[in-house]
Amino acid sequence: MTLAEACRLGAQYDLDVASVEALRAGSVNSNFSLTTRSAQRYFLRVYEEQDRAGALRELGTIAHLARLGVPTPAPLERKDGGRVAEHAGKPVGVHPWVMGESLCLAQITPHVAAQLGAALARVHVCSRELTDLPEGRFRPADLLQRLEHIDRVAPGFAADTAHIRERLAHYTRLVEQAGALPTGLIHGDLFRDNVLWQHGELCALLDFESASRGAFAYDIMVCVHAWCYGAGYELSHVAALLEGYSRVRALQPLEWQLLPALGALGALRFATTRITDFSMRAAPGQPPQRDYRRFLDRLAALEAGVLQPVFQRTATIPEKSA
Repeated sequence: MTLAEACRLGAQYDLDVASVEALRAGSVNSNFSLTTRSAQRYFLRVYEEQDRAGALRELGTIAHLARLGVPTPAPLERKDGGRVAEHAGKPVGVHPWVMGESLCLAQITPHVAAQLGAALARVHVCSRELTDLPEGRFRPADLLQRLEHIDRVAPGFAADTAHIRERLAHYTRLVEQAGALPTGLIHGDLFRDNVLWQHGELCALLDFESASRGAFAYDIMVCVHAWCYGAGYELSHVAALLEGYSRVRALQPLEWQLLPALGALGALRFATTRITDFSMRAAPGQPPQRDYRRFLDRLAALEAGVLQPVFQRTATIPEKSA
């Protein structure tokens, strides 16, 4: 993006842009830092895959969550009252810049995990007022299509795709037969690079592009996978995340019961997308940036019952529902 293009976009939001810088963060969208002549900084995203309707929905969701106190930077409105601009035929959104850092795995503590759990619960509680929730892009049927593509294009993964397919069918059937779970807006991708911190305190949840309607307990287990697994699961972190969540929103008995199965579905989702998004795109002879087998390791740990004592212990802790 040129400075002239950034100035044109910024003017729509009443921003006097002085400089623009491309950001390396993000694997799908194009992201930029804008700095105004008054030294204010803003984040600009060009949606490379979502259409205008999808961008409008995401920005509206973020604005709603921010109004209700979820720590996320509300999108700016254009001078005409809209939120979405356009660059090269693609939708654009602009947000205030949030100063903060993403944490590495070594920086995660039970205190950090508890804050994350509480913030996720606030998202789930606020979602009861949202009606225009999109269906997810990573439902079992969507994953099966990806697996079929992998088998056609890269048959070297056949042993693992067969395992993923069998386990996906097993856990999908188990969850469907168990009964209706509490659902609403889920983030779906709350990994460490989508949360900002200042001095050990959570200051912002980012990137709601994968947000969709889904089971709250599934979203919890995505966070357990993302924040509580190194060489194996850090059980103290898992317990703290669940306790932090439960202080804001109490889990129902069926949710506690299905956490392992939903965690398995989360591991299978990310194993599949890590193959298509990273392993199949790795340069010849080079390892992928993110290894899908790490999620098969998580699946194996879940199936071995590693987290079951934590689930049972945490479920007995008194909870306070918002």
